[in-house]
Amino acid sequence: MAYTKKQKSLALKIALFATGISGIVAEYILSTLASYFIGNAILQFTLIVSIMLFAMGLGSRFSKFFTKQVIVYFILTELILSILVSFSALVSYVVYGVTDVSWLVIYFLSILIGLLIGLEIPFATRINDEFEELRLNISNILEKDYFGSLIGGLFFAFVGLPYLGLTYTPFLLGFLNLGVSYYLFRVLKEHVSLKARKRLEITYVLVTVLILLGLYFSKPIVQYGEQVKYKDKIVYSKQTKYQKIVVTKWKQWYSLYINGNQQLSSFDEFMYHEPMVHLPMNLTKSHANILVLGGGDGCLVREVFKYEDVQKVTLVDLDPNMVDLGKNYSVFKTLNNNAMNDPRLETITQDAFNFLEETKEKYDVIYVDLPDPNNLDLNKLYTKEFYKLCKLKLKKDGVFITQAGSPYYATKAFYCIDKTLRAAGLKTIPMHNQILTLGEWGWVMAKHNSVSKREIIKVNVSELNLKWLNNNVIPQLIAFGKPLTDTTGIKVNTIFSPKLYIYYREGNWDLY
Repeated sequence: MAYTKKQKSLALKIALFATGISGIVAEYILSTLASYFIGNAILQFTLIVSIMLFAMGLGSRFSKFFTKQVIVYFILTELILSILVSFSALVSYVVYGVTDVSWLVIYFLSILIGLLIGLEIPFATRINDEFEELRLNISNILEKDYFGSLIGGLFFAFVGLPYLGLTYTPFLLGFLNLGVSYYLFRVLKEHVSLKARKRLEITYVLVTVLILLGLYFSKPIVQYGEQVKYKDKIVYSKQTKYQKIVVTKWKQWYSLYINGNQQLSSFDEFMYHEPMVHLPMNLTKSHANILVLGGGDGCLVREVFKYEDVQKVTLVDLDPNMVDLGKNYSVFKTLNNNAMNDPRLETITQDAFNFLEETKEKYDVIYVDLPDPNNLDLNKLYTKEFYKLCKLKLKKDGVFITQAGSPYYATKAFYCIDKTLRAAGLKTIPMHNQILTLGEWGWVMAKHNSVSKREIIKVNVSELNLKWLNNNVIPQLIAFGKPLTDTTGIKVNTIFSPKLYIYYREGNWDLY
C-alpha cells in the first residue's frame, strides 16, 4: 500500500504523541519510586524531572551526529524507549530489593530515557521535513509531543497510579509506544532498505516477546523486590494514589508499613495508642465530640470508644484505601475491635489541613496520628499554621495531642514540634514511651491553658480495660532527661519556612 505524504506525516506525529505520553509517565514513575525508596518526594520529583530534561538536551545535541538512515535510528530509538519504559519500575524494584543503590539506578534510567526522547524530536523533525514545510513542521512536531505529555500526566494521576499501580502502568505505556512505532515503521518502510527492514521486523518480534515476558513475570518479581526489604512475610501490599501500604506477618503478629516506614505492630501497638489516647481523655471533662486526624488503622479509635460518654468521633484520613483497610481487612478489624464500623464514627477522606479550614465544629479532644514528617507534604501538617487551625477548632477545655516522632532518634524534630505548638499559642506537655518495635517514641500534648504535671500524675486509668498502661507508669511518660542534642537554636516550623522535615531527616536514625 502506498501512503501519501500527509499520511506519513500523520504517522510521525502520532508516534511523537505516544512518546510524549510514555516519556512523561516514565518521569512520574521514576519520581514516585525515588520518593518511596529514598524519601523526600518534592526533592526527588525535582531531581528526576531536571535530570531528564537535561538528558533530553544532550540527546538533541547528539542527534546531529546521525546523518544517514535517520528513519532507522528513529525507529530503533522508539524500540529502546519502549523497553526502558516497560522495565523501569521492574528494574528499580529488583535493585531496591538486593542493594542500597536503587537511587543510582533510578537516576541512570532517567538519563537514558531523557536521552532517547531528546534524540527522537530532532529525528522526527528531520524526517517530517520531507512531508511538510518548515513553518508547519516544527510547530506540529513539538505540539504533538507536548500534547502527549498532558495526556500522559492526566493518565498517570487519575488512572495509572491509582488503578494499575507501578507494576502494570509502565508495561501499558511500553506497549503503546511499541505499537505506534510499528505503525510508523509500516508507513515509512519504503524509505528503509530491504536489509534494514528485515532486521527491524525481527527486532520488533524480539522486543514484543521481551515485554510480554516482563509483563507476565512482573508481579512475582516486584513481590520479590519488596519482600527482601521486609524481614517478615508480606501478606498485603497495595499501591494507592497517595502511598504504598504493606502489611507483614511474623508468627501471629502483624506490622503495618507506609512507604517502607513502620507505623505499628500488633505485638505492641497498645504501648503507643494507650498513652496517646487515655491521658488526653482524662484531662478533659467532656468526650462528646472527638476528632482523629490520620489513624485509619482504627487502633486509636478503639481506645477512644472505651469511654461510654463518647457521642461522635470524626476520623479524617487522606487515603480511602487506608480507611478501607481499617474497616474491612480482617487483621485490622480484629486488632481494632471493629471500631471502624462503630455507628458513632464518621470517616472522611480528605486532607487534614483542608478539613480543619472547612469544618465549623469544635472538638473536646483532637488527635493527630499521622506518619512522620519526613517530607514537605507531611511537613505541612506539623506547622504553626496547622496548629493554629487545631487551636481554633479545640474547645476551651479541650486537649490536643500529636505524635511527634522520637525524642532520642530525631531529637531536634521532636522539640521543633513542641516549640511550634507553643508558637501557635498552646501550652504543651511532651510525652514519651519505650515501644519495643519502634524504639523510644514521643507525643506532644497541648491545651489552651497550662496543665500541671501534678494533674497528669493524678490521672486514674485503673477502671479501663487496658493491656499496658496503668497508674504507676504515668509519671514516667512525662519525665525527660536532658536532650541528647543541643536544642537551643531550633526554629519554629512554618509553611513558608519548613524546618521540621530537615530536622527529622538529619536525626540519629543510624542508632535505631
